[in-house]
Amino acid sequence: MGFEFTKRGRALVRFAFSACLAVLPVGAGADFGPIDAQDWNAAKARHLLERAGFGGTPSEVAALAALTPEAAVRRLVYFEGVAETKLPDFEPSGIFDEGLDPFPPSRPATTDLARRQGGALGIQAKPTGNRPLQPVVNAFFYWLRASRLETDRVAYWWANRMLLSSRPLQERMALFWHGHFATNEDKVRDYRKMLKQLRLFQRLGLGDFRTLLIGVAQDPAMLAFLDAGVNVKGSPNENFAREIMELFTMGVGHYGEADVREAARAFTGWNYRGLDFDLQAEAHDGGIKRFLGQEGRFDGVDVIDIILAQDAAAEFIASKLHRHFVGEALSPDGRRELGAWLKAANYDIAAFLERLFLSRRFYAADVMGTRIKGPVEFVVSTYRKLGLEAVPGAPDFNTITESLGQRLMHPPTVAGWSEGRSWITPSLLFERGNFVLDLAFPDIAFVPPDRYPSYGAEILSVHERLRAGMDISRATLPAAMVGGGMDSEEMAASNLLADRDEAFNTRYGSYRGWQMAIERVKPIPRHTARLDLTGMVLREGLETPREVVGYLVERFFSVAPNPATQGALADHLEAELGTSDIRAAASYLEEPLRLLLHALLSRPEYQLG
Repeated sequence: MGFEFTKRGRALVRFAFSACLAVLPVGAGADFGPIDAQDWNAAKARHLLERAGFGGTPSEVAALAALTPEAAVRRLVYFEGVAETKLPDFEPSGIFDEGLDPFPPSRPATTDLARRQGGALGIQAKPTGNRPLQPVVNAFFYWLRASRLETDRVAYWWANRMLLSSRPLQERMALFWHGHFATNEDKVRDYRKMLKQLRLFQRLGLGDFRTLLIGVAQDPAMLAFLDAGVNVKGSPNENFAREIMELFTMGVGHYGEADVREAARAFTGWNYRGLDFDLQAEAHDGGIKRFLGQEGRFDGVDVIDIILAQDAAAEFIASKLHRHFVGEALSPDGRRELGAWLKAANYDIAAFLERLFLSRRFYAADVMGTRIKGPVEFVVSTYRKLGLEAVPGAPDFNTITESLGQRLMHPPTVAGWSEGRSWITPSLLFERGNFVLDLAFPDIAFVPPDRYPSYGAEILSVHERLRAGMDISRATLPAAMVGGGMDSEEMAASNLLADRDEAFNTRYGSYRGWQMAIERVKPIPRHTARLDLTGMVLREGLETPREVVGYLVERFFSVAPNPATQGALADHLEAELGTSDIRAAASYLEEPLRLLLHALLSRPEYQLG
């Protein structure tokens, strides 16, 4: 095993997919009694930081280990003895214009509206001349592009909170709820709504579930995502009613289709105006509903309360929290026991987690170091353990996490991310190694994605043709139609006709939308990671390659590579340095250390926490 590397096909360490899966939990009985104080140690403190946050540095682990288990858990769950980190609030770019709201569902809907009203999105159609609706189309594509780019900035802001917060469980729970109550900017198409929902998760994520659930049900992002605008009296839309039972509270098998229909009636008229919940009384069905065995003139809050009174709801939420923080294995008796905990606590999430984090089950041998880290957790915890003070702009956080399967603000479905083994495939393991490679050795071909159109080739071809002097009709033709045929009289005549008679040009609107968005959306800072592994090693007083490997394993890993692997890595480090004396090699130590870091963090064991 050498220290040479390439981006694909080879890696410092050949990933052993089967080896990674071999250390996953295989199931165990549920022992939820409290942990004994004498069993508390640094390994369990590290485990708590991994699961209830995003890992920790050696000093953070030592500080937690010095406490009692009860004090350590209360520090994580209730922030006792922890000063709140003064983190900057999100700074918007100022991209929203009042005329954009309400934003039409599609480009055809926008141009139809403009034809009927003489304008749309706060922009008047041109009274005469060619392409009278072009400014409106440009504005439509502007907001699509600008909102997505601003959402990427929100994701960076959130990632920095995960990295730097002294209250990491607050952000970890926001991430959990983002996957549970999954909404996607691609459909919501308004970064403001996505940001407001994120702040809801940050504010209420450790509070009582009833308040959170009502907040989500009345949240503009969720209402937009699940089509609240078409859920009206006489024609109820079942999307939200179905998802609140199937995905958010009880799971399949605890309700019938009649319950879905009646719940949909209860949620009629629940809509939003701008960024505010709007109960539209004229659209609400106030009639009698029969839901889960009860009868009354129920509204949405009544339906939520009836759901939460079911044992199935408490068991569903408790089991999902267990699956996320502990592991997959949970017996039916354990499911009932945890559901009873949550219900007895009046759905208080913090109280439930405190008890879970103090249980022997949480620290069982088949639990510690057996959970596959999700992509965001994997990336943020790596930055945190390196001691970085900001999420680097290169490699791009959003591109990295998307390549690993979890782009913030873009869950794949309303069911969120699958988690667990779905995070690990042979190709995804290579991508994880490539992330570490780009972190240690910045990619010189890096292109900032917030300055480069997501439909790059198409948009840039339009840009280049316009700059070469082509008219809009010719510049926006598909590539296959641009060439020798463009010189024919027939094509020239067609262009002139289009220039005279087009109401708008969609491809040009997409191009102008990108131009306008890039002009107004603030760029993401693009510094690389400020690594100083040499300084880290020398400050620790490490003298030999074996000590270096041992220290890095202790700092980064929950599951240590076996002694033979560590010994082989130490031998290769010594060979690269040409000496076993770390201090003697100090002047050229950094690159070999970065190669070693890549080798270590590409190991299957590092994917587990």
